[in-house]
Amino acid sequence: MAVIHGDSGNFDKEVKKSKVPVLVDFYADWCGPCRKLGPVLEQLDKEMGGKLKVVKINVDEARELAAAHEVMHIPALFIYKGGKIVSSDTGSHPLPLLKAWVEQVL
Repeated sequence: MAVIHGDSGNFDKEVKKSKVPVLVDFYADWCGPCRKLGPVLEQLDKEMGGKLKVVKINVDEARELAAAHEVMHIPALFIYKGGKIVSSDTGSHPLPLLKAWVEQVL
């Protein structure tokens, strides 16, 4: 799978109705830690081999989704499983730490 860019138009389909768990990343183009996390999420997506979907949501373009998730700091990460949030975190993390968090939750 490739990292998907989400918005209010595809959020239900890509996240809430997904058959696999989803890691949602709320980010902004101007955010340094978000830019640092981007390649890490792409690598995580490759390593998880279809066991996890990664969806990136730009907070400047999808303010209503950011508000609904009460995003106060970015990057903000949420793991959805079965259409519900099962874990959340903030900040940019190296791949081993991020992968360990995801595997623990899944």
